[in-house]
Amino acid sequence: MDLVKIIRTLPQAGQDRPAVALALGNFDGVHRGHQAMLRRVVEAAGDLDLVPAAMTFEPMAREYFSPGVASARLLPLRTRLERMAETGISRIYLPRFNARLAGMDAETFVGDLLERRLNVRWLLIGHGARFGKGQAGHLDFLRARSNAFMLEAMAMVEIDGERVSSTRIREALAVADFARAERLLGRPYTIAGRVSHGNARGRALGFPTMNVPLTFKPPLSGVFAVRVHGLGAVREGVANLGTRPTVQGNNANPVLETHVFDFNEDVYGQRIEVAFVGKLREEMRFADMAALTKQIEDDVRRARDMFSPVLCVAS
Repeated sequence: MDLVKIIRTLPQAGQDRPAVALALGNFDGVHRGHQAMLRRVVEAAGDLDLVPAAMTFEPMAREYFSPGVASARLLPLRTRLERMAETGISRIYLPRFNARLAGMDAETFVGDLLERRLNVRWLLIGHGARFGKGQAGHLDFLRARSNAFMLEAMAMVEIDGERVSSTRIREALAVADFARAERLLGRPYTIAGRVSHGNARGRALGFPTMNVPLTFKPPLSGVFAVRVHGLGAVREGVANLGTRPTVQGNNANPVLETHVFDFNEDVYGQRIEVAFVGKLREEMRFADMAALTKQIEDDVRRARDMFSPVLCVAS
C-alpha cells in the first residue's frame, strides 16, 4: 500500500487538522469510475495546495440498514483501502457507520462533519450520491448551501459505451463474465486474504488447498480456474468459493479454498491474491468423499486444459 493515513476516529471541531480536498463515496470495488474520481481529487488538491482525501464508511450504509439483503461486496475492506491508496490519496477517513451517522441530517453532515470537523475546502461527489438522514442530502442540496468549500460533480465514466458501476460489475461476476468485469474494474477481479488452517480434508484427498476465510459476502460462488499471486511466481490452480456444502453444510461462512497446481509448500499465515479466470461449475453437495474426489479430479483436469495453449499444427 502507498503511504496513506487511515483515520477511524474523526477529529473534533477546532482540532488542528489540514485543509482537504475530499471525495465522498462507498468506493466498492474501486473500479475505473472510482479511480477517476480519486485521481481528480489528487489533481485538485495539488492545484489548491490541499491534502487529497476520501471518506468512506465501515460498514457500508446499505449493510447497516439491510444487513441480510445488502448487495455483495466486491472487495474486502483491506483491499478496498489498498486500491484507494494506489491512486495517490494520502488520507482516508473511515468512520464506523452507526446509529449516530444514520440519524444525522444532511445539514449537520455538511456543516458539522465536512466543514467544521474535516475542514473540507473542495468536495467531489457523484451525481447520484445521497447522504444524511432519509437520504435528504444530494448534489442540488450541496449546490444550494456550500459556502466553506468548492464543489464539483463527478462526470459519468463509460468504457466501450457502458457506464462503469459496482452494480454492473456484480452482474458480470454473477454470470462469470470476467472479461467484462476486468474492463470495468481496470484489472482482473481478485480476492485477497491470509491463508488459514483448515480441516486438511483436501490434503487427505490428494488435493492440498489454501483456505482464505471471508468476512464478507462475495459476489460470486462456484468452482473456478484461477491464478494465484503472492507465492513468488504467479501460479495456476482451481478454487472453490462458497460454503463447501459437502463438508460444512449450507450455513457455514464463505471460504475461498484454492488448490495450486504442482505446489505443496507451507504458506499458513501468508497473504495471497486469487484472480478468477473462468468458471467450471456451480458449488454442489456430494453423496460421499469418493464422489467429491472424482469431481475434484475432473475440475483440475478442466482447469489445466483452460490454461494450456492451443497448438496449431500446419497441414
